[in-house]
Order: sequence, then C-alpha cells, then structure tokens
Amino acid sequence: MSPLIGIIMGSDSDLPTMESAIAICEEFDVACEVAIVSAHRTPEKMVEYAQSAHQRGIKVIIAGAGGAAHLPGMVASLTPLPVIGVPVASRHLQGIDSLYSIVQMPAGIPVATVAIGNAKNAGLLAIQIIATQQSELLEKVQNYRQNLCKSVMEKQTNLENLGYKQYLQQM
Repeated sequence: MSPLIGIIMGSDSDLPTMESAIAICEEFDVACEVAIVSAHRTPEKMVEYAQSAHQRGIKVIIAGAGGAAHLPGMVASLTPLPVIGVPVASRHLQGIDSLYSIVQMPAGIPVATVAIGNAKNAGLLAIQIIATQQSELLEKVQNYRQNLCKSVMEKQTNLENLGYKQYLQQM
C-alpha cells in the first residue's frame, strides 16, 4: 500500500512527539512514510521531498519542528498539498517559539497548525482530509468519534456513581 500521509520532522529529537501521528495512521490503517527532513541542515532534501510528494501519491504532509520551526512553512511553499504543522516543544521556550513560527504564515501559503506537541490531532486531521474522498475511511472516523463520546459518557456515569472524591482516588 502506497503511503498517503507524509510525516516529516526537522530532527530525530522530534520523533517522540511525532510518534502519536504515526500511531493514528496505523490505527486507521492509512499508510504513511516517516522521514527526517531539516529545513536548515538538509535544505535540498526538503525541497526535493516537498516538490515530489504529490507525484508519489502523498495526499497530506504533517511536518513537526521545534525552535525556529521553518520546516512546515517552507514545505507548504513548495508543495500543492495540505500541510499540517506540529509545533514541537523546545527546551527554553516550551514550544511557544515553534507555535509562532508555524502559525504566522503569509497570505497564500497556509499551514494548518495544531497545539504544541499535539501530533495526534495532526494525524487525525490528515485522516479526516483523506476521508473526504474515501467513504470507508470516513466511516472509521465517525466510529472513532462515537467511541470518544461513549468514553466520556461512561466517565460521567462513573463520576455520578462514585462521587468526585472516590473518582479522583481511582484516577
């Protein structure tokens, strides 16, 4: 099965954050490719990756980056595909620098941006984008959402039955 989602990151230190996007792709049985593509250290590789992704069958790119976090924006400027940016928490500024870098794109070059460190939501958004063209995948997304609702309702019932003190003790 050819990958439909490209998951890229600026450094291997971003992999622990990006792992949850990979896990969501696996959960929904959507093939993805994973690569380290640095905007600053391997700019030629970044250009080649971004410009060729759509020709290789990729439908959405998830790009995680920390610090200056130029990878999502630069990739978005080079590809016709939707790009979802994941700000990776940095040591000194806890990801605020990454968030600002990714979210402040000029008009005409959009990057969808999720919360700091929330690669899971990036994976889900990528799945939802692809599901607009695949009814079977759309059904999986709907089931996933129903299961989220069911989980919350079960927690509420448990809270009502136990009371908040006992519920907290069981958490």
